[in-house]
Amino acid sequence: MGVKKVAWCAAFVSWCFGQAGYTQPKTAWSPALFPKGRLRREPIPGMIMGIYFPSMGRIAHCGIVESLRGDFIVSIEGNTNSDGSRNGNGVYRRVRHRRNIAKFANWF
Repeated sequence: MGVKKVAWCAAFVSWCFGQAGYTQPKTAWSPALFPKGRLRREPIPGMIMGIYFPSMGRIAHCGIVESLRGDFIVSIEGNTNSDGSRNGNGVYRRVRHRRNIAKFANWF
């Protein structure tokens, strides 16, 4: 019997916010991290960033914005790998071009 992989990027984000003393967000479903009232156009460190996957028709990966470098976002992401997979093997610092990020949400 094989082991089923479970996406945990949103659970990681929720855990991080909990460790910082926030009671929300608390979800393992990445689309739930981006309600309309929390969306922002301009990211700042600490916000959540979401990547849209056309094949799934939704935000299917997320992380926490660590810093901004011009058109690039440095993020901390769970359930990724050095190749940027959404089904990875750990927590990584990633550098992504802003055009590849669909949404930013402010939870603080």
